[in-house]
Amino acid sequence: MAVSINKVIILGNLGADPEVRSTAGGRSVATLRVATNERFQKKDGNWEDHTEWHNIVVWGKDADRCKSYLKKGSQILVEGKLQTRSWEDREGNKRYTTEVVALAVTFVGVSGGDRAERSDVPDHPTEEAHAPKASKPDAGPSSDEDFPF
Repeated sequence: MAVSINKVIILGNLGADPEVRSTAGGRSVATLRVATNERFQKKDGNWEDHTEWHNIVVWGKDADRCKSYLKKGSQILVEGKLQTRSWEDREGNKRYTTEVVALAVTFVGVSGGDRAERSDVPDHPTEEAHAPKASKPDAGPSSDEDFPF
């Protein structure tokens, strides 16, 4: 069997407050809309900005932390995997969506001013913001020369 990797790393800003709900079993799930921006120069020499929107799904205690500490505009670092799921819409058409299932979320944009306004924000939120990992992956290639492509 060939080796494959499904890993996504996104550093961006929330486009809206986290939407948090609970499953029938009581497990929290948060949906985040994260924007990443890039600027590039077109052939005519003018610069153009492009915003890409990413749908992020966060489970369990990390979902609860997102609800407590994040708001629209917050900067976060998400490590996760891509997942595509399907469902049927009201007209019976099969629909698909691809989203990032977060394995780790780091609150980059929680500043001292935010902590002063909210006593529930820990002094070091990034230490608490990491989701538990099922297993520790190896470090991966140490340089670009280690990649097979």
